[in-house]
Amino acid sequence: MDGRNEQRVAIKFCFTAGLFATETLVLVQKACGNEALNRSNVFRWYSQFRDGSRLVDDERCGRPKSTRTEVNIAAVADFVKNDHQITSRMIAESVNIPKTVVLQIMKEDLGKRKLCAHFVPHCLTPEQRED
Repeated sequence: MDGRNEQRVAIKFCFTAGLFATETLVLVQKACGNEALNRSNVFRWYSQFRDGSRLVDDERCGRPKSTRTEVNIAAVADFVKNDHQITSRMIAESVNIPKTVVLQIMKEDLGKRKLCAHFVPHCLTPEQRED
């Protein structure tokens, strides 16, 4: 947790404890020194907690943290199931996710590894290995 989040937690604690915003500002400045949020930020956070709008994190727009979703895992599995000779680059371009994520899905979620340009399960019987 970085310093700003720690200070936000401290501000929320002071708010729920019933302290005034000015008292909270003094405590935050005392605890954090030069790294403390300025007066306007402390008061803004305090007012947002009072209004109830920041008691939980709001939904944010933008790129998701991970493209390794159930939908993408299923899509990669379908590609590999239908064509064992397909490359990870071709799958990445088709599903529109990074190649590294495709490789991670194949290894960790689907339990596959690359063997002579074919993706095969990790656990092979001796007869399957000979084939």
